Amino acid sequence: MILSGNEIKKKLGKHIIIEPYNERQLNPNSYNLRLHNKLVVYRDRLLDMKRDNPADEITIPQEGLTLEPGRLYLGRTIEYTETHHAVPMLEGRSSVGRLGLFIHVTAGFGDVGFRGYWTLEIFCVQPIVIYPAVEICQIYYHQISEDHIEYTDGKYQANSGIQTSQLFKDFGTVPNPGDS
Repeated sequence: MILSGNEIKKKLGKHIIIEPYNERQLNPNSYNLRLHNKLVVYRDRLLDMKRDNPADEITIPQEGLTLEPGRLYLGRTIEYTETHHAVPMLEGRSSVGRLGLFIHVTAGFGDVGFRGYWTLEIFCVQPIVIYPAVEICQIYYHQISEDHIEYTDGKYQANSGIQTSQLFKDFGTVPNPGDS
């Protein structure tokens, strides 16, 4: 079952934390999250799952930044969230999607117990100008059975900023190709 906006509001400060919270961003069954003014882009065109791929940070100016198709931009929410006794889910807003802007490539599913900022996997169909603090996505919550284990630690838990892929950690230590 998906929590209603009223249920989200009732659980604030207890099982759901959203900071900062603004009543205006509450919807009938979700809460709008805003885009931070920083993005991260990978330096190299070819990405390697077994490597910590280098990336650069860019700032979205108040007058906007044009995103180009064919490039992945990692962003984050302004809001910090923490969820207990529910499963947080992230989706793009329909108004944003109708402009051909995707806010997550695959990772819209959160874990019960997640705490931190959401890293957004931003991709556009055609060039688009984006702005800092725009309400870019929405978080909604599924109830979970009483018999559950909360996510307490991991690669992405308790983050403080935009996180590039940490998949390379799943491979352990792998020598660089060409090393003898």
